[in-house]
Amino acid sequence: MKMKMYNIKDLDKFMNLVDECKGEVYVISSEGDKLNLKSKLTQFVALSSLFSSGYIEKLELETTDDEDAAKLLNFMIEGNQ
Repeated sequence: MKMKMYNIKDLDKFMNLVDECKGEVYVISSEGDKLNLKSKLTQFVALSSLFSSGYIEKLELETTDDEDAAKLLNFMIEGNQ
C-alpha cells in the first residue's frame, strides 16, 4: 500500500514503529526510487537529509503488509505529536 505522511515530528517513535513492522517498508524518492526503510544505512542516509529541519515535512511510503500500513496511518492520526 502506498501512502504519504506529513510533518513527522517524533523521528524516534516513527523509526521504532518501522522496525516493528512485519513486512518491508519503502521510502519512495521524488525520482521514484524505492529504498528499504528498515535498512539502517537507508535510515542514516535518506532520513538525515529529510530530518535536517527538525521534522520530516513529507514522506511517501510503500508497505508490503496491510497491518503495517494501518499502524503507520494510525501513527499519523494519533501518535505524531
